Amino acid sequence: MRSTPRPAIYFHLHLVSDATGETLNAVARAATAQFEMVRPLEHIYALVRTHRQMDRALKAIEAAPGVVMYTLMSSELRTMLEERCRMLNMPAIPVLDPVLNVLANYLGLELSHKPGGQHAMDAEYFRRIEALNFTMAHDDGQNTGDLEKADVILLGVSRTSKTPTCIYLANRGVKAANIPIVMGCPLPPELNELTQPLVVGLTATPERVVQIRRNRLLSLKQSVDASYAAEDTVREEIVFARRLYRHHNWPVIDVSRRSIEETAAAVLNLYNEHRQRLASGGEARPAGPVSE
Repeated sequence: MRSTPRPAIYFHLHLVSDATGETLNAVARAATAQFEMVRPLEHIYALVRTHRQMDRALKAIEAAPGVVMYTLMSSELRTMLEERCRMLNMPAIPVLDPVLNVLANYLGLELSHKPGGQHAMDAEYFRRIEALNFTMAHDDGQNTGDLEKADVILLGVSRTSKTPTCIYLANRGVKAANIPIVMGCPLPPELNELTQPLVVGLTATPERVVQIRRNRLLSLKQSVDASYAAEDTVREEIVFARRLYRHHNWPVIDVSRRSIEETAAAVLNLYNEHRQRLASGGEARPAGPVSE
């Protein structure tokens, strides 16, 4: 007998933040992802910093009972939210409190209660902006004359997530360039002269690349029968790219089953190891087996 699929469970999830809400959204999605067949209906209230803004959020929360998660630094706004949720018998979760309390006790310091402190326009902020500008200027093999200024250079055949991974890395302050591998087209000669950047090869299964390329052609209203999306062509390209990586001893990451975030995390791990080698006077390029 075939088992009847369980219906999805929907619930209202209210996310209240006095900043952009990025941290809160990430925590909420990471938590709810651990429950199969659960589909939260997200209600986002960002930049809640006044009583009037909190009143509007509370009216919306009361109209759609569910779970409340919040990151608020103002004790007055926290009290408003917590008391109303208590009256409505709704759970209210202060997401950052456990971390902040442990840090405060360990450091012996008082909290600043400054909303959105991680979004300050400081040196780190401008470093990320500079990295993003660099990445956009060096997308898809552009401006290869100054690749030495890059932190990371990603290579791969078409549709191996080079550009989105580079943009994600740039948002972490990493200057990332990417270069497509096209059979019959030589790579930029500058790649052979690099001393500082980490070069990483991206790969994927032929089936995965074919699927993505065909979807791309469909979105452009072009025929999916083009050689660009033919499995034999794709397989040949991937074999060619892997031989290239092996020849240059570049580390390789298989992105077939990785999200952009997971690929970027793997690149960052390699980059941190790379920087440690450079700092200790070791080889710029990693030796030994590739990283999958």
